[in-house]
Amino acid sequence: MAEERSDPAERIIPKDPHTKEIDLVERDPRRVNEDVVKVDFEDVIAEPAGTHSFDGVWKTSYTSFTVSKYWCYRLLSAVLGIPLAVLWGFLFALISFCHIWAVVPCIKSYLIEIQCVGRIYSLCIRTFCDPLCEALARVCGSVRVSLRREP
Repeated sequence: MAEERSDPAERIIPKDPHTKEIDLVERDPRRVNEDVVKVDFEDVIAEPAGTHSFDGVWKTSYTSFTVSKYWCYRLLSAVLGIPLAVLWGFLFALISFCHIWAVVPCIKSYLIEIQCVGRIYSLCIRTFCDPLCEALARVCGSVRVSLRREP
């Protein structure tokens, strides 16, 4: 018998279907918040030609803006990120639940019922309106119009 080797890196470990791997580098793969990334110091504060502050003020303003934006975002996401993620998870679960258990069944039920009503409506149209329209077509079909000019 051949000796079996068991390399842990080669073993296939079944993944939990409810979780997926998270990419810690590319955190917006679908470009959902692409506009937020575009907001830099130059997009918010800009001095036109001929109106410049002191170079030291400009550099300090740039640093203050960039660092405060970075740290405020990190602090807000640390404090509010998890509670808001739970809230949004609950909200989207609620929307999914309503859609799966209420909206789609109501639409399907409506479509089934409207088919029955549509057949009855079609039958009524064919029974009452078709003969009337055919009679009017025969009456109007025998009308002849001729145009002549009088001197």
